[in-house]
Amino acid sequence: MPAANPRRFLLKLLFAAEGQSLTAREMLAAGEVLGFSSNSLRVALVRLTRDGLIASPARGVYGLGPEAAALAEDASHWRSGEQRVRPWSGDWILVHTGALARTDRTALRRRARALELLGLREYTRGLYLRPDNLAGGVGAVRARLRQLGLEPGALVILARDFAPGELERVHRLWNGRALSRQYERMRQQLETWLQRAGELELPVAAREAYRAGDQAIRTLIYDPLLPEPLVDVAQRAAFTDTVLRFDDAGHRIWRRLGLQDPPPAMAPRRRDRSRSRPH
Repeated sequence: MPAANPRRFLLKLLFAAEGQSLTAREMLAAGEVLGFSSNSLRVALVRLTRDGLIASPARGVYGLGPEAAALAEDASHWRSGEQRVRPWSGDWILVHTGALARTDRTALRRRARALELLGLREYTRGLYLRPDNLAGGVGAVRARLRQLGLEPGALVILARDFAPGELERVHRLWNGRALSRQYERMRQQLETWLQRAGELELPVAAREAYRAGDQAIRTLIYDPLLPEPLVDVAQRAAFTDTVLRFDDAGHRIWRRLGLQDPPPAMAPRRRDRSRSRPH
């Protein structure tokens, strides 16, 4: 099955281009491999342009618009998750949004997305928490939230010294056991696919690589990067390593199809476009 809809697919395709533009021909070719019709993709391009999510600097050429650029930049760092954490002292980052307006739907959407991408969970109405284990500490988290669209009126500070009962409730904001099991289950699924990929016909391998890679990379993009003992960090690191190898395999498969670029499930990477063009 392809992505849920052409809009989502095209946005993710441009995410993977890391700020570079793609031609309509390239985008249509990748989409058709996954089962999208040319007409549905062209309609999606028009609507995404109208909504400001993508821009067309020249006829038949598309890139991300300002509305989506910050999200794409943040998503591009999924590979370095284990390098973006630091030892946890037991402190917490607290974000209070109670003073922010609740009538602007666009602002609400951006706010929710920013909080989710930083792994923050709602403790009480308008009060969000996460462990202070991200590199750069509260200052870096505050800056990243602002970049992703959290309004300046939100309070972002450190918190500590919860009462024992309160701390237990904070820990339950995340289901660390389920998350650790998900790492292991998805890792095994990807490893199994890698072992049999060479037996698949090329178009089938490309479609399956997109579907599985899309899910795995999305998991890492939205991973809260929790510390021990909230989650099994070793399982997360092993899962990340497998996704990296899967991503490399997916890129090779899509290049064999003769397309300039693989689709967005093969996540953002710096490319030498002069070497990737078909002859």
